[in-house]
Amino acid sequence: MVDEIKKFLEEIEDFDPKDKNEVEDFRIRYMGKKGIMAELFAGLKNVETDNRKEVGQQLNLLKNKAQQKIDELNVKFEQAEITSSDVDLSLPAEPLELGARHPVSIVHNEIVNIFSRIGFTISEGPEIEDDWHNFTALNTPENHPARDMQDTFYVEKDPDVLLRTHTSSVQIRVMESEKPPIRTISPGRCYRNETISARAHCFFHQFEGLYIDENVSFADLKQTLYYFAQEFFGENTDIKFRPSFFPFTEPSAEMDISCNICKGEGCKVCKHTGWLEILGCGMVDPNVLENCKIDSKKYSGFAFGMGIERIAMLKFQIDDIRVLFENDVRFLKQFKSAII
Repeated sequence: MVDEIKKFLEEIEDFDPKDKNEVEDFRIRYMGKKGIMAELFAGLKNVETDNRKEVGQQLNLLKNKAQQKIDELNVKFEQAEITSSDVDLSLPAEPLELGARHPVSIVHNEIVNIFSRIGFTISEGPEIEDDWHNFTALNTPENHPARDMQDTFYVEKDPDVLLRTHTSSVQIRVMESEKPPIRTISPGRCYRNETISARAHCFFHQFEGLYIDENVSFADLKQTLYYFAQEFFGENTDIKFRPSFFPFTEPSAEMDISCNICKGEGCKVCKHTGWLEILGCGMVDPNVLENCKIDSKKYSGFAFGMGIERIAMLKFQIDDIRVLFENDVRFLKQFKSAII
C-alpha cells in the first residue's frame, strides 16, 4: 500500500487541469464517498499491525495533499475569472446615494450662522425642566393657561417636572449663571400637548434670542430682526410689528414678513393678506430680570422666539408640518441641493 500511496502523491503533484470542471472531477475521484481516499482508508484494516501506524500517517499525508491541491486550484481559477471579466473593480460594492440634511437642520444651521455674525452665542439646556425655569421665573402666573395640562406634558407633580414648552427656560438659566452683557440664542426641541395637524405638532423645534445690556431699546430689537429677515428671506423682505402679549416681555409684539411666495400680492399661503407671521418678541419684563438677580434699573433687554419648522415651511413652501417628521426618503431627497 505504501508504494500505491507514493504513486498517488506523484499524480497529485503532476495534476495540471485546464478548468474548474477538471478540478471538480479530481475532487470526486480522490475525496468522494467512493473515491480513492475512502478505499485506501477502508483497506487499512488489512495492513499488518506493525505497519498500520506508518501506513496511516502516509494516508493522512495523501489526504492533506489532495485537499490542498484542490483548494489552490479553485482559488487560481476564481481569480482568473474575475480578472478576465468586464467588471470595473474600481466601482463601489453597492450604488450608495449621498444623503441630505433634513430641512429643519438646514434652517437651524442657517439661522445660527446669521446670528453668529452679529455676536450671538449659542446656549443649550435640558428638555426636562422644572416649573421655576419654564414658568415662574418667566413671570407666568399660577393660573396662566400655559400651565394647563392641555398645553404641557407633566412628568411629575409637586414639585412640577415637565417637558419644556419653549426654550425660554434656557434663557433663564443663562441669566442666572452669567452677568450682563448677554447676547445669546437658544435653539432646541420643545413639547406641547396639542392635537397634531397640518399646522401644529406635539413636538417642534424653537429658536429664541436674548440680549441684555445697559440702554437696550425696542429700536435695537427691531434692527436685529430686520437684519435677520433680510439675511434669511432676502434683502427685499419687509417686516411689520403688531402689538401682542407674552407674560415675560413688556411691551410685546408679533412680527410679520412680506410673503416671499406671492411677493406681497396675496396667495393661499398668506391667506391673501401679503403677510406671514414668523415670530413673537418684546422687551424683557423687569420682573424676569429681577427673578434672575439682574438689576432691572440698570439693565434692559429684548427677547424673541420663532418655530424652526414654521420657518422651514415658509422657506421650502411646505404646506403640512407632519411631512417633516415622517422620514419619507422621497420627500427628503428634494433637499440635497439646499444650503447646509
